[in-house]
Amino acid sequence: MKSNHPGSVLRSRLAQGTVICPGVFNPLVARAAARIGFDACYISGGATSNVSGYPDVGILTLTEMCRTIRETVDACRLPVVVDADTGFGELESVVRTVVEYERAGAAGMHLEDQVFPKRCGHLDGKQLISTEDMMAKVQAASEHRLNKDFIVIARTDARGVDGIEAAIERGNSYRQAGADMIFPEGLESEEEFKKFADQCPGLLMANMTEFGKTPEIPSGRFAELGYELVIYPVSMLRLAMAHVIRGLEQLYSDGTAHSLVDEMLTRSDLYGLLGYDPQQPWMFDQPS
Repeated sequence: MKSNHPGSVLRSRLAQGTVICPGVFNPLVARAAARIGFDACYISGGATSNVSGYPDVGILTLTEMCRTIRETVDACRLPVVVDADTGFGELESVVRTVVEYERAGAAGMHLEDQVFPKRCGHLDGKQLISTEDMMAKVQAASEHRLNKDFIVIARTDARGVDGIEAAIERGNSYRQAGADMIFPEGLESEEEFKKFADQCPGLLMANMTEFGKTPEIPSGRFAELGYELVIYPVSMLRLAMAHVIRGLEQLYSDGTAHSLVDEMLTRSDLYGLLGYDPQQPWMFDQPS
């Protein structure tokens, strides 16, 4: 019998071709992603921190992240990949994280090999834990997931610290420790992505973030380079906040937002996205 576990659903979609995974910074955005037709979505630790008013330094709690996962999954019913930063602590915390993330409805999660407090993967000055310590975290996550279909993704930030060869070496070690997918962060060219894929065979994830170390690479090109999952972690948040700030400035200067009405989501479109008919009792509606 085919499993309906979200990790199984995502694995099936990955087998059909590279999956574009937009970052969703709240459940309403996730609902929109499902309606548009995306096959999966992504919860970024950085974006979730940012909308809470914090920088991306890994200070949100496990409880806060799990609440976000539950709300997002309920809103969109897509397979959701979730950032677990450094695992909220050492091995015991990693074990709890994988269990709680899966219970909350995530399809998979990624752990990174940075020292806490972590830094955004596209900033300089990162520090890494040892390969052996990260392998232990990956093994703990792999062995304690509730269902084998839950996808354990190991992220390495070694490219920006020790170079591409070190990143490849770590990627292979993490795969050996039980990671289903490897996420090389901060690669700086198509050539590096290709080299990593060639020398670290297996499922791979790429991060296409703006204003970072990685040049703009279309998802189709990532597919050619050998990457099954491509996340866009903060794109929609950056776009939304740019428009929010513009609107606030307009309201502040003019005392009205009327000039921006044509750019707004209408009341009926918002209700449609929510599956809400004011003339009927509201019932939980799945995105269509």
